[in-house]
Amino acid sequence: MKIGELAAASSTAVDTIRYYEREALLPAPARNPGGFRVYEAGHLERLQFIRYCRSLDMSLDEVRVLLRVKDAPGGDCGDVNALLDAHIGHVSRRIRELRALETQLKALRQRCAAAQSADRCGILHGLSAAAQEGAPQAGATGSHLRSVHSH
Repeated sequence: MKIGELAAASSTAVDTIRYYEREALLPAPARNPGGFRVYEAGHLERLQFIRYCRSLDMSLDEVRVLLRVKDAPGGDCGDVNALLDAHIGHVSRRIRELRALETQLKALRQRCAAAQSADRCGILHGLSAAAQEGAPQAGATGSHLRSVHSH
């Protein structure tokens, strides 16, 4: 199949497929006499595997480890167990961070019960005070965006 067909079959953007090829996650396909890439069923299966791992918020490095072990079926899967244990720990930390963030936002929301003039808004005053302190309020790590988007 051509790259557009692979993209459609896997619900993956063509640019993403090319990116995975550059990152050596997806092997380069053979080319037909006209120079077009020709993908096979194995490419689709591997791409679906990569996409599923990414949907589990695994990093490209984590996916590389999984693919390396998957590509050596006679090998030991201890690295897979260790990787998943580490990933579960990462997810648990993010959940704690997000709960702390939720608590902080709810406390901030409590500062303004009804619509009023902006100069009397407790939320805006709270945000301004926290910004002047230069650090997140107690309980927040300040890394929720990095945690959510680091992969």
